[in-house]
Amino acid sequence: MRLKVSKSKNAASLYVIKDIVVDGKRTSKIVEKLGTYDELLEKLNGQDPFEWAKQYIEELNKKEEENKRAVLIPYHPTKFIEKDSQRCFNGGYLFLQQIYHQLGMHEICKKITEKHSFSYNLDSILSRLIYARIIYPASKLATHQLSKNFIEQPDFELQHVYRALDIIAKETDLIQSQLYKNSLKVSKRNSGVLYYDLTNYFFEIEQESGLRQYGHSKEHRPNPIVQMGLFMDGDGIPLAFGINPGNTNEQVTLKPLERKILKDFQLSKFVLCTDGGLASLENRRFNDLAGRAFITTQSIKKLKDHLKRWALDPEGWRLSGDNRIYNISELDEERYFSHTFYKERWIKENGLEQRLIVTYSIRYKDYQNKIRERQINRALQAVNTNPYKIKKTNPNDYKRLIKKTNITTEGEVADKEVFSIDQDLIAREAQYDGFYAVCTNLEDDASQIIRINHRRWEIEECFRIMKNEFKTRPVYLSRDDRIVAHFTTCFLALVVYRFLEKKLENRFTTSEIIQGLRDMNFFEVRGEGYVPTYTRNDFTDALHDAFGFRTDYQIVTLRHLKKILKKTKS
Repeated sequence: MRLKVSKSKNAASLYVIKDIVVDGKRTSKIVEKLGTYDELLEKLNGQDPFEWAKQYIEELNKKEEENKRAVLIPYHPTKFIEKDSQRCFNGGYLFLQQIYHQLGMHEICKKITEKHSFSYNLDSILSRLIYARIIYPASKLATHQLSKNFIEQPDFELQHVYRALDIIAKETDLIQSQLYKNSLKVSKRNSGVLYYDLTNYFFEIEQESGLRQYGHSKEHRPNPIVQMGLFMDGDGIPLAFGINPGNTNEQVTLKPLERKILKDFQLSKFVLCTDGGLASLENRRFNDLAGRAFITTQSIKKLKDHLKRWALDPEGWRLSGDNRIYNISELDEERYFSHTFYKERWIKENGLEQRLIVTYSIRYKDYQNKIRERQINRALQAVNTNPYKIKKTNPNDYKRLIKKTNITTEGEVADKEVFSIDQDLIAREAQYDGFYAVCTNLEDDASQIIRINHRRWEIEECFRIMKNEFKTRPVYLSRDDRIVAHFTTCFLALVVYRFLEKKLENRFTTSEIIQGLRDMNFFEVRGEGYVPTYTRNDFTDALHDAFGFRTDYQIVTLRHLKKILKKTKS
């Protein structure tokens, strides 16, 4: 800052001005009007106004160095704002940016750039695709526009985004394996237990092509889909993913991706946990080798009759840490409501020995019973209103509880179809309430195996976050390579988000975190800095404490912002 004297016919006015850069051009702005020479002379009791002004400015410069100078911003009620000038920016991405750089994604981009011949900034494009997927999930076209909301402006054009997608697709295996290796420097990864699951994503088209094929849609939509298989570590952080055509049998998706992990991630000994739909005998055998193990859910309904009778038998149940044998039909339900009982035995199937562990929980029984009661009420309502609209349904739909016959309750042939609640089906289903089973080749304590299996909900939560919060579906891309690139960026966004959750010690919900980042907006004061317009709360305090920098001052000066940007990229 320096002194400027503006002379007119009648007076000389003293101003404090500073040099600033606006739109790449150097200019100056008035920081403070000190007054006219005569006004200051009278006010200072004869002291030289010029000497006083120089000392005053020296003090201001010193305070600015220490980031203590009060910023005065003049506003004029009759002056228009600048036309086509953006004034509000998002700073929530800065916290994602720190994780992005800690995970070395910028170094991965540098390695890929050296490998290929292109001039655009891959690091800038990939980082914006990730930040926007979390904060402003949208199409690639919209993402290019929305990335201008961030304090640091994009240095690429829309065509560069699509060219980058081609490269990202080619290098997706390198990105995944290198990201895992880099993450080990940031945090210890629990790779001793891996979880695998599969879901699908639909397209807003009708014709099949390439990866987009008709298959069993989990949303029950009549659209082509692709399948995404996902590996997650024991702490809930994604490890690797693969994309398959929508008509692929889900059981054959596991081994190719697992082989990739064995080779590229240099992991050899781990316990693989999956649901029953992915646990074919061949997959279990594959994980019964070379120090690997498996834990997989097992449908009690699909057990052989003698095993089913054993599983449902009320006798022979145990509690972890208790040597007594319990009969679950004689339990005090209030006392044992939150306890999980188990029984186990070794079985041999087609040459594979595995341990069958069955659990029973009164809480789980109560939960299943309440769900069925709601379904029965919906089925009754359908029967009593317009049963002829009832069509074929899936095994978990309430409509399964409705049966139709041509026989009346008196046993006579009816003139038209008779609809009623299938009480036999309800009774058959109710006998399995509260029971849950897993198969494993491990010899560890049953309670530990049960705890490992219970964490499978986290991989289902990963899919829910991607589908709902990240709006990964529907997919609008058509080329296979760009489809793979789209899911690569969504996967990377999920990894960054999970590390963010971990830094915040899982204190906040997904919606609180994403909305909180989205709301962290700043008003730009040209030449001075950024004024936070968000509400400071427990979330923003926790965010600043976890990341080691603060953006919740009354104004974040340009000098302080430079320090923040440097910290987020270190």
